Amino acid sequence: MGESMEGKMTTNDHRSHPENVIPMPSREEDIELDAESLDTLREALDDLRREIRLRVPEEGLRDQSPWDAGSDLDIVGLVDGLRKRLATLGMRERGVEVDDFGLDEELVKRAGPVLDWMQSSYWRIDVAGLEHLPSSSPALFVSNRAGILPWDGLMLAHVIRNQAPRFERPRPMLADWLVTLPFVQAFAARMGGVRACRENADRLLRTGRSVIAFPEGAKGATKTFRERYRLKRFGRGGVVRAAIENRVPIVPVGLVGPEEAHPVLFKSHRAARWIGLPFLPITPTFPLMGPLGAIPLPTKWIMVFGEPITPPALTDPATEALAISQANAALRERIQALVDVGLDRRDSVWD
Repeated sequence: MGESMEGKMTTNDHRSHPENVIPMPSREEDIELDAESLDTLREALDDLRREIRLRVPEEGLRDQSPWDAGSDLDIVGLVDGLRKRLATLGMRERGVEVDDFGLDEELVKRAGPVLDWMQSSYWRIDVAGLEHLPSSSPALFVSNRAGILPWDGLMLAHVIRNQAPRFERPRPMLADWLVTLPFVQAFAARMGGVRACRENADRLLRTGRSVIAFPEGAKGATKTFRERYRLKRFGRGGVVRAAIENRVPIVPVGLVGPEEAHPVLFKSHRAARWIGLPFLPITPTFPLMGPLGAIPLPTKWIMVFGEPITPPALTDPATEALAISQANAALRERIQALVDVGLDRRDSVWD
């Protein structure tokens, strides 16, 4: 793939800008350029500078809105630059020590009172089934994906750590597109989030650290309000295989509440391309209220922990794929049942 991409780029560059191509010198004595070559180099650098810099409006247009017709402001460049700056917010004042995945215990400690308030007062989280938690760590917690932003994984990790101190802070697995969101990228790893892949899950479990997995993946995070709390198809059984190979129990969890915290009415794909996202969620508050629309609504949350599941033993390679598929389907049904229990326990979205 890498070779074909390089070839494609080279061909396109020579075809589009043949006059800007300067042959590389073959000997040291050829390094000195004549006036014509210097002019060509200068023009090429000017072209490059125009491509990578934000073009500032000329005098007389400085007070003009970037949305006005005829404005020379590069809107796409402005959005991209703002997105990159927002993504780096929070990178200062790191703790002295972080673990091999970037968890900053100092930040987690400072955020504790805020998360306690969000648990008890803002989302008023009711927790059921704590008696089902395993007596020892690690464990693989598997939950429905509830909401666009990773509040579900953050609060689930916080509740488990508070209610069952025997578990080292569980590590939520985050999709690639999620950690590229402004603000999320800067804080996700420091609060314990880990890029979702099999290698990371194995490494965490083998070193005694519990994992929170969301097998619905992006399909679950991007559900519209009409589809809420109906679980999407799980992946190909990666969580089941991880539990089998690392010999850890699976703890199913049903989450109710986070999906209404950011109710997605519909999704815009055209606008999302401007800011490098797979889609742009349209909610009752976003983008109507701008950045304030990212504040989650104070919905009522329910967390229901189910009985631990011992993953099946794989003794026959011929039936291994079938056994994993059946266990994966059974796990999905179990979590859907826990979600239904949570919905029955809640009087309304707010109570």
